[in-house]
Amino acid sequence: MENEVNQLKERILKKITPKKEEYTKIDALSCELEQKITMACQQEGITSIVRVEGSVAKDTWLSENPDIDIFIRLPTSIPRKNLGDIGLRIAKKAAGKAIQLERFAEHPYLQIFIDGYRVDVVPCYNAKAGEWQSATDRTPFHTDYIRQHLSKEMRSEVRLLKKFMQGIDVYGAEIKVGGFSGYLCELLIIKYGSFGAAITAFAGYHQKVEIDIEKFYVERKKDVALLFPEPLVIIDPVDKVRNVASAVQPQKLYTFIGAARAFLKKPSEDYFYPPKPEVLSIVALKDEFKNRCSIMVFLVIDEVNAVPDVLWGQLYRSRRSLRTLLELNDFRVLKDAVWSNEKSQSVFIFEVEQQVLPNIKKHMGPPLERETECEKYLAKYGDNDIVVSGPFIEGGRWMVELPRKIIDVTVLLNEKLADGGKSTGVADLIAKAIQKNFRVFVNSEILEVYERNEDFAACLSVFLDGKPFWLKNQ
Repeated sequence: MENEVNQLKERILKKITPKKEEYTKIDALSCELEQKITMACQQEGITSIVRVEGSVAKDTWLSENPDIDIFIRLPTSIPRKNLGDIGLRIAKKAAGKAIQLERFAEHPYLQIFIDGYRVDVVPCYNAKAGEWQSATDRTPFHTDYIRQHLSKEMRSEVRLLKKFMQGIDVYGAEIKVGGFSGYLCELLIIKYGSFGAAITAFAGYHQKVEIDIEKFYVERKKDVALLFPEPLVIIDPVDKVRNVASAVQPQKLYTFIGAARAFLKKPSEDYFYPPKPEVLSIVALKDEFKNRCSIMVFLVIDEVNAVPDVLWGQLYRSRRSLRTLLELNDFRVLKDAVWSNEKSQSVFIFEVEQQVLPNIKKHMGPPLERETECEKYLAKYGDNDIVVSGPFIEGGRWMVELPRKIIDVTVLLNEKLADGGKSTGVADLIAKAIQKNFRVFVNSEILEVYERNEDFAACLSVFLDGKPFWLKNQ
């Protein structure tokens, strides 16, 4: 098994380790942009330090996906509200005629597309360690720490870990993914020493993981649980009050654990280069709907004017609220998802046990030992025309049977979303899109959207299948 894994690692590393000519191109492009940004700062009369950060600076980038991040470290005297605008102005001047896109994280930054590469130009403050004014201020310190602690051999292990995580869809700290950042991968390799050791460690997960490389809390371990409630805690070596893994959603952590266990049982290149999901034909999709006996409910909305991080944050918040709405009205949700092309269309997907509920529901009252509450309950329902049956005693409680106000899931959604759904907790931007136009589809009514969009078709096919690809060959 060990020999098989080593051979697999060698094959993967040949594919993902940058070649000499790639280094040459990336170095030349980075250097050119650094100079142009520095010159733009000088023209604006702003003192700055311009430097390549991220995986390119740390030499942990993948051949297929070089992340070029250039940071502009600006004076701390610049007001916080102006940091993003000043950074954008400088970056746009330096970018010239290259394709540009404004993005937004904690503050605006610029994406430049040039020579087939994507470059993120990010402003931050030239802050001293521990005196952060924005989240990006730590990044140069992260770069320095990793360069000091990561050997050449360990950089290869980082690449393997990143590629593995990409393959199982847990890599990326952006809101859409909610997974492991590149910096987090680097810290895991510093902690465990190798890809194999990191995989083995997480495969053995049985309780909360706490990693404190710099031993900040070695004598105060109880404080870790108080400060960091997340199931995965990696104390930032350059900022002891920050959990590097705070953005990792529990589902992504548990997916990594499950995939790690499966990989150790049967290593495969598929984990690094997953097969394309099988997209169901129209006939197969109709059969799937027919044979499941559950109901697939789709809420389709049109364009939401927001950058991806904001969009996905609002989509996920709205999905949770919509699920709660369904469950509060007695529709049992088996699972849910949301898909978006980030431009013109988004679709919420809910699998519920049934579309139409019985006309009557049981309404539970207080236990008999609570005499005062029982009197109030009987006063309300004892002689109430809406009561279908009862009050009666069952299991030591008073009960009544009442008619349901809404029994059809489509009626519920159409009624509650008529005003955009703000009263149900739908996020503001999603509520505005719903107010403009929304459609509720059940089962095969979604076929028009399915046929028009290959990406949505793949998403729905994977959702219906449910089984991760890495379990299929176990």
